[in-house]
Formats: sequence, structure tokens, C-alpha cells
Amino acid sequence: MGTGPAPERLWRAALDLVFPPQTLDGGPRPLAGGLSTPAWSRIHFLDGPVCDGCGAPSEYDPASRCGACQAKPRAFDRARAACLYDETSREPILKLKHADRTDLAPLMARWLSRAARELIDDADAIAPVPLHRLRLLSRRYNQAAEIARALSALTGTPYLPDALVRRRSTDSQAGKSGSGRRRNVAGAFEVPPARRERIAGLRVLLIDDVLTTGATAEACARALKVAGASAVDLAVVARVKEAAGLTI
Repeated sequence: MGTGPAPERLWRAALDLVFPPQTLDGGPRPLAGGLSTPAWSRIHFLDGPVCDGCGAPSEYDPASRCGACQAKPRAFDRARAACLYDETSREPILKLKHADRTDLAPLMARWLSRAARELIDDADAIAPVPLHRLRLLSRRYNQAAEIARALSALTGTPYLPDALVRRRSTDSQAGKSGSGRRRNVAGAFEVPPARRERIAGLRVLLIDDVLTTGATAEACARALKVAGASAVDLAVVARVKEAAGLTI
């Protein structure tokens, strides 16, 4: 299924003929999504069992939860990630986030359609983690919204772009500890009063690009549940390994 109007797809195809796509990693011409075949093979997709609660790789039954999730359940109900956030996956994610490469969003939506298939099947609606209006003004788009919109088009699950708002501007989460991240986003999100009736009773699939400590996703999940959502699941393109030391 296409992810945009037919004229837009035709225009992009014509541009590709005149200006052949280049790889993000400097390798041979990409087969799809800006990644060469060698780079594609280096992405650590999470195809095996994962913790049902946080999406971390697991050696156990996929319906089980890791020790951390059992000890302290998350505000969101379940989570899935398409891949690990590492030196290879970092490049396309940052290109989407900071370099106007919104054309990568449909590729990442396809990754999520596979990794989070059961969450998508159960979801009543898809909603992105929002940016504050000042951040959105400077960046011009929300990378999570671009992925969520493409995933909705791909799966047919209703898209709620304005289900959540970030009511106050927060500092970057980069470099903060887990507790620092939680303090930074505490109370930062809400469902606008005009949207609460639409959210009530829904199982919402929350979309973001990267999961680090989960502080942002948990703050969003709490806001959705306060507004009456019956459950909130989370799907992200990549999740950070502990002590990965990579900039997001």
C-alpha cells in the first residue's frame, strides 16, 4: 500500500531516475530506504523473544516479562522495538529526526508493522509522542508523527495526531539519568479536554523513534490513561542497550 498521494509517489520516482538515491552509509546504491545491503545486514532486528513489558531481548517465552518489569511495572502495558539502537541503526534514525529525511518514515513504519504486529492488531488507534510547539516550529515536523502516520496508512489503524500535547517545553533527555529523565518530563503531557471523549475506552498504540529509559513513554501513557484510555502499548523503531553511549 502506498504511503502518500499518487502524484507525490510519481514525482519521487521521477526524481530517483534523475538523481539516483545515495546510501546513508556510503555503500553501494540502496535497495530501499537509503541503506546499502551490507548496512542493512548489520542492523540488529529484534526477531527473537522479547520481554512483553519493555521489549528487551529475552531468552524466555515472549509472553513473559523481565525481572525489571516484574519488579516495577511500566505505565505503558506492553512495548516492542524493531531493532537495537546502535552504530548502524543510529544513522537513519538521526537522519529522520534532524536532517529532513521524512522519506525514511515509511521504511521505519514497515519495520514496526512486523515487530509490533500483535500490538497493532489489538490497537484501536495510533498516536505519536508529541513535540512541544516551539520545538515543532524549529524542526518543522515531528519524527514520531511521521512514523505513526505512515504506520496508520500501512495498517489501516486510525491515526490520532493530536491525542496528546506537550504542554510545557522540556530540556533534551540526552545525558540525563533515569531519574533525571523522569523529573524532566513529569506532568509535561496531557490529552486536550476536547480530545478526552475520543480517547476514553480506547487501546492506544503510542509511537516513538527510540526507547531509552522509557520515561517519556511512561509520562505519555499516564496522560492517556488519565484521559480514559483502557490501555497504552508502545512501539518504537529502536531501543537502547544499557550503557550504549550513543547520542539520540
